Amino acid sequence: MSDLIIENGRIIDGTGKPAFEGSVLVRDGKVKAVGVVADKEASEAPVTKRIDAAGHTVMPGLIDTHCHLSFDDAGSNAEIFHQRRNALSALVAAYNARKLLRAGVTGLLDPDSTFENMTDLRDAIEANIVEGPRMSCGSYALITGVGGTAGRLINDEGTTGYYMAVNSKDEIVREVRRQIKYGADWIKVHVTGIIPRQAHKGELCVWTLDELKLLCDTAHELETPVMGHCRGAGATKRAAEAGFDLIFHATAMDDDALQAVVDRKIPIAPALTFQANMVDFGHKIGTADYLMKLFESEITDSIDTMTAAHKAGVPLLTGSEAGFSLVPYGDWHYREMEVFVKYFGLSPLEAIQCATQKSAIGLKMEGEVGVIAPGYRADIICVKGKVEEDIAALGDPDNIATVMIDGVEKDLSEPPERRPIPGWRLASIGETRLTRQVAFGPAQPPQPLIVEELH
Repeated sequence: MSDLIIENGRIIDGTGKPAFEGSVLVRDGKVKAVGVVADKEASEAPVTKRIDAAGHTVMPGLIDTHCHLSFDDAGSNAEIFHQRRNALSALVAAYNARKLLRAGVTGLLDPDSTFENMTDLRDAIEANIVEGPRMSCGSYALITGVGGTAGRLINDEGTTGYYMAVNSKDEIVREVRRQIKYGADWIKVHVTGIIPRQAHKGELCVWTLDELKLLCDTAHELETPVMGHCRGAGATKRAAEAGFDLIFHATAMDDDALQAVVDRKIPIAPALTFQANMVDFGHKIGTADYLMKLFESEITDSIDTMTAAHKAGVPLLTGSEAGFSLVPYGDWHYREMEVFVKYFGLSPLEAIQCATQKSAIGLKMEGEVGVIAPGYRADIICVKGKVEEDIAALGDPDNIATVMIDGVEKDLSEPPERRPIPGWRLASIGETRLTRQVAFGPAQPPQPLIVEELH
């Protein structure tokens, strides 16, 4: 029996309750006691380690339910599709997983990956071969022949990057069963996609209701949940009716779609950090004002529906969409909580609950992690200051003093400096054609956004 006690800290237990002063006793990887009971039990039995958390918030580790560890801060889908190598992408993902630990992330849901190799990283972490957060994984994201969010970059059949096209009911059943056989914790579906000729309409639903029901029935018979990328009212409603267990984005819902989600209490992971970063910091990377407003509208147009869903008891989960250059690993995993507070009216403590207790749904570990209470696994972080008064404090690794998973403290030292990998990034000589008008004329406006590159 091994005990450690975290003393003198302010505890946020992850349930939405106010912070309180107290100690946390950890025994054999689980929370044994909290508060005065922890102090009493620690005084009656030898404690192998004491952590002084004076001036710190003691809280459950963050859970990121939308993190693509195999993408490696990619600048485009083309880079992911054509520049990545299987074994190397898994090794690079292991390197990046350390950045998440330094950011206070103790669990993540990786929805889809290149070469479906994040199941390998998950298994390596569980086997204690490399250090990283707990992982729950999808495999390839299932799409129809119409494609996902990268238009004609995606092959009509087979795999492209993190996508797998299925073009018949037999293929749907076969691929769902195959993914589960090889270790998928979830089945990921891109319910909506962009058709290049119709890109001005935004993402369209590219599955029939019968196809989605078949997919869900097949997965559920093998006790595996289904998650879906859905933008637009029709797709979200269809996914809810088909039996999805988690919906990503769920933007632009109408009353019918919202009611379908509320009736079934289907968790939503809006994953709006990408958009929020574009809104607040797009000017620093040369984004045109009209594009920044376009991204902000995806957030603001969802205020009423997300607020209503939250008030109706629909769990809102936090997800960073990390894996792209606009949301690099280690920097923005707290950011979705800021979005929930700023736009959806949640209190900071409610937002923290979303990032801990509620996001445990993404790990399929409800009631096991995400809360500091007796019987829960000791996935705990100690953060300098009062986090509920300054959520952005979680964005500075220097504020993260302790990260433990199952009561085991993790290495928070900075990863070694990384060098370039030959052939890893998409080469480019620039987006602008150097015509004489460009060369000798006035400064040019930023290039328009290529909608096929939106994830």
